[in-house]
Amino acid sequence: MTDSTGSASGRAPAVALTGITKRFPGVVANSDVHLTVRSGEVHALCGENGAGKSTLMKILYGMQAPDEGTIEVNGSPVRFKSPAEAIKAGIGMVHQHFMLADNLTVLENVVLGAEDLHGIGKRARARVRELAGATGLDVDPDTLVERLGVADRQRVEILKVLYRGARIVILDEPTAVLVPQEVAELFDTLRAMRADGYTFLFISHKLDEVRAIADTVTVIRRGTTVGTVDPSTVSSRQLAEMMVGSQLPSPETRTSTVTDREVLRVENLTLRTPDGRALLDSLDLVVRAGEVLGVAGVEGNGQTELVETIMGMRRAATGRILLGGKDVTRSGTLARREAGIGYIPEDRTRHGLLLTQPLWANRILGHQTRRPAARGALLDVAGARLDTERIVEEFDVRTPGIDVAAASLSGGNQQKLVVGRELSGNPVLLIASHPTRGVDVGAQAAIWDHIRAARADGLAVLLVSADLDELIGLSDSIKVMLRGRFVADADPATVTPEDLGSAMTGAGEVDAEGHLVVDRTEEGDKG
Repeated sequence: MTDSTGSASGRAPAVALTGITKRFPGVVANSDVHLTVRSGEVHALCGENGAGKSTLMKILYGMQAPDEGTIEVNGSPVRFKSPAEAIKAGIGMVHQHFMLADNLTVLENVVLGAEDLHGIGKRARARVRELAGATGLDVDPDTLVERLGVADRQRVEILKVLYRGARIVILDEPTAVLVPQEVAELFDTLRAMRADGYTFLFISHKLDEVRAIADTVTVIRRGTTVGTVDPSTVSSRQLAEMMVGSQLPSPETRTSTVTDREVLRVENLTLRTPDGRALLDSLDLVVRAGEVLGVAGVEGNGQTELVETIMGMRRAATGRILLGGKDVTRSGTLARREAGIGYIPEDRTRHGLLLTQPLWANRILGHQTRRPAARGALLDVAGARLDTERIVEEFDVRTPGIDVAAASLSGGNQQKLVVGRELSGNPVLLIASHPTRGVDVGAQAAIWDHIRAARADGLAVLLVSADLDELIGLSDSIKVMLRGRFVADADPATVTPEDLGSAMTGAGEVDAEGHLVVDRTEEGDKG
């Protein structure tokens, strides 16, 4: 058992990585990395994008083999050749992007691929119910996953690895899509499981959360270990400095640049499924030049559908979309882009980049009919290459050159490339969907700076983000979305992440004008 502070310092190592080195052509991903995780602790692993965290976890999980170094699990040396071998040794991994089948039940998702453990009948069901208590999952095993909220889906993912016998669990950015109340519930679950002897490797960019849950923090920078610290003895700023050599950035925007000129107007926008269910229900919004309008909501409440309908990727059942006063409701996506919409998609690997293509080819995407990527009816490869060089320089995209494949860049550098491309060509509106998800504090600060600068130059921005600090810090006004409707407006100058979290789950109080009621009787006004 841990002591009252959660310390596991007196316990034997559950995992010991010693001198781990991994080389790829032209790059050393890990260089002499040392990591000791004690049994029954939450051990956080922090580092900027490209620092080598993912490679290290893939080595521990058997997805890749180290070139040098040793791995010990519970005191015994191991050399995994596959994730199946890591699972047999009691190691499980919960990936950042959920790997669940929506059309299957909780039981079916958990048992799928592990039928030989407890069969598919009564024994399997009993084992799932037994483990559900450990994760706090209080739903019927026969419930379809599509009916679960984000937090319960994550519990199902944890349940999957526990069902396979994991006692050491790797959590990759587990709070990325959770509201503050759900983060608190997850942390309660981890503390309870830690008390039962489970060990966690917690990978996160959110340093305040790391300090709240971790017993120990190891920081790696540029592929090697920088240090291991007790989070109770360091600040978030000190951790950030260890990670990237600079202070923790702030998204806060103090000076208003909002004008009276409307750039985007959405009127009575409704989107339905084929069976008539409303995904978007009579939405109205206006974004003006120089304004960042933030949209807050738990994932799955219509934010994705709103963005894709404005972009022309989905066709609304009713309503109008006006850009600069021009009705673009029936225009295609390319026509909307040509009219001046920049688009940072929520999933850059699916909708923002061709990972196998070079950076200069990715510069052309969405801009194939405009300079500098085109000249008349023909592509201008020389122009695209030259402008890619500019983006790499201005947006600090760290790459050996513009001819490398996008897949070879770290996530943060991929994102900076996308942001640089979408802010090129003087757009009038930027739709930014989770613009800093999964990027480190250095890349996050750079992206915030570019959005602030573009806003000051008159750009209108529609910002969708699960990072509530980012949403509050960057936005001039915020709308809260729930079940496809706007249920409240919030003032970033007074609202807190906890206030937004309550409204996003339907627990917030709204006044007659639709504004979120902010109660400051106990804590005093913000700011």
